[in-house]
Amino acid sequence: MIEKETLEAQVARAAQKVRETCPVAPSITNTVTINFVANAQIAVGGSAAMVYLPDEGEKMAELGGAMYLNVGTLLPIYTETLPATTRRLHELNKPWVIDPVAVGVGAMRTQLLADMKPHKPTIVRGNASEVITLANLWGLETAAPDATVRGVDSTQEVDAARAAAVALARYTGGAVAVSGAVDLVTDGETVVRSYGGSPFMTQITGSGCSLGGVCAVYAACAETPLAAALAAVGVYNVAGERAGARVNAPASFQVAFLDELYLATPEDIAHHTFEIEEA
Repeated sequence: MIEKETLEAQVARAAQKVRETCPVAPSITNTVTINFVANAQIAVGGSAAMVYLPDEGEKMAELGGAMYLNVGTLLPIYTETLPATTRRLHELNKPWVIDPVAVGVGAMRTQLLADMKPHKPTIVRGNASEVITLANLWGLETAAPDATVRGVDSTQEVDAARAAAVALARYTGGAVAVSGAVDLVTDGETVVRSYGGSPFMTQITGSGCSLGGVCAVYAACAETPLAAALAAVGVYNVAGERAGARVNAPASFQVAFLDELYLATPEDIAHHTFEIEEA
């Protein structure tokens, strides 16, 4: 298990490197949240590029420092785009993030996610129900019960997904971030609980999707998948808490939140409130 001080230092270095290098982290993402994902990636210091065609997905896999894939609103072309992109990312050994939105809802979505298993994403970002369902879909041994998803909403508490998240991280060799009132991040050896955020984050569309995009920005620069995932979760919890303290409605929160993502320093992100334990 990593020491907390070591992890804080890795998170700070990742955040600093992002600010210095502006890594490109292309996305194939939910059409409902494209604008928010791009703006969040830019606010933390990265660069965004949104694509959906197969050849563009492969090209962005080559050009980007990392990539974000989200299955939230699928089009028929994605049966070509997503397999081609994940295959190319795997060939290049590039970091990539998957957000298994509404996994288990519909045959096309479920098959696309099932076929991603051999390509082993660097970071899985989802709510508790999605993480449990993905682990079960991939046939991983967990202590987690079957879960159901309700659109993009979770029907499970974050701690219910602990075993599934650990199993996914151990299989991929990467990290898993489970979003909730208290976020859980793990690399299969260390489990981190990250605090902060705001209730307003559930009142705007795209807080989870944009977090996945920001995970990809940090994955392009971080020393480990765990540091990348925790940097993303950390900056979201810092920005959410600060934005929520100065507004009283969701629309103004979204604007304030983007401002606070931009204003958060590497030290703010590294030293946000979190606890670690052995997996």
